[in-house]
Amino acid sequence: MKRLFVLLLAFLMLSASCLTESAQPSRTLDRVVVLSRHNIRSPLSGGGSVIGEITPHTWFAWTSRPSELSLRGGMAETLMGQYFRLWLEKEGLFPENCQPKENEVRIYANAKQRTIATARFFSAGLFPAANVPVETNAPYDTMDPVFSPVLHFVTEEYDRDVQAQVAEMGGIAGMKGIHAGLLDAISLLMDVTDMEESPAYQAGTYGNLLEDENTLILEADKEPRINGPIRTATSVADALTLQYYEEADAEKAAFGHTLSLEDWQKIHSIVDTYSEMLFATPLVALNAAYPLLKELRSELTAEGRRFSFLCGHDSNLASVLASLNAEEYLLPDTVEQHTPIGAKLVLERWLTEDQEAYYAVSLLYQSTEQLRSGTILSLEEPPQKYALRFSGVPMTEDGLIAEQDLLALFDQAIQAYEDMLEKYMPEEAAENAA
Repeated sequence: MKRLFVLLLAFLMLSASCLTESAQPSRTLDRVVVLSRHNIRSPLSGGGSVIGEITPHTWFAWTSRPSELSLRGGMAETLMGQYFRLWLEKEGLFPENCQPKENEVRIYANAKQRTIATARFFSAGLFPAANVPVETNAPYDTMDPVFSPVLHFVTEEYDRDVQAQVAEMGGIAGMKGIHAGLLDAISLLMDVTDMEESPAYQAGTYGNLLEDENTLILEADKEPRINGPIRTATSVADALTLQYYEEADAEKAAFGHTLSLEDWQKIHSIVDTYSEMLFATPLVALNAAYPLLKELRSELTAEGRRFSFLCGHDSNLASVLASLNAEEYLLPDTVEQHTPIGAKLVLERWLTEDQEAYYAVSLLYQSTEQLRSGTILSLEEPPQKYALRFSGVPMTEDGLIAEQDLLALFDQAIQAYEDMLEKYMPEEAAENAA
């Protein structure tokens, strides 16, 4: 009887499982929209700048000029494109060796070398048998207004309110509190680079990274910026992280130090904080992301489109996600826990048998180990995928967002920018800015 009872219980559990599976609607992948950060680049500045002077050590011999996509970056992005090809073929969005029809695919990049090159390498991996052009809409090596994270307006009242929002990150101590929260990370960065042994640091060329004050500067038609130790530390931490991706010897990458993943994450938290201050503060995010929000909203409903790939920068990812009220997250298995190099905001449109549309929204990125080792990505060895949630937006049990809710989220963010214009600018200026 006991054995019979066990068999009966197993049968009932299996039946319940089958019922649960059958209750889940069958869905078909219908469209994918991607906002990507460029892949691994060389540091933004060269040897005669802060990174060349603030340490006595010699940096990695970069395979590209300052700010440009490196050879490893091109390889990593091709691997990501090949993974997308395998995934999209598996889901039936494209046939093998697809030759896309006119208007089915859009590959659009900012006009900087690192973004154009990233888009080309990705396209080569995704469509190896087709010559899909990379669209640019600005002169080479300039910032396309769609991707440029400049402030489209600044007034005294707006500046005051942004300064207050940024200061809130530091609690009651304001900007000083933000700096205080980074002191451990900055001290570690100084130790790893032996910064205090460099003649430039000893001469005070770059000030005192532990004691100097930081100033947030906002100007219309320019990117927001910070003057002070957080900016200087960000330049060095960014270069050190890029060196870690490129240099096979982990100790050599850390100038002879042995660092854990947590140590690397602490160092890069300087960059994450800097980016959050500049581009993820709500009032700044909406101001900087407005053109890109409209572009993405258009791609979500573009007639005949099946795949869109827009390639920009970490500032683009940070400002768009903040504008859409993405819930806070820390990405696993990566040094960069907010907007990793080569990361992609992926919006997947799925249709039910009744033609109801839902979206899966996630960040796709290569782990630090995958980047360092050049892991061949596949369906069996995929990149990392982190599902995103958005404040106030309902989700299904399997983590999907109804299409009307996602489109409403974009519309609300776009409207929020227009409401800011009405609040902060005179009527005539607001009309011109819009």
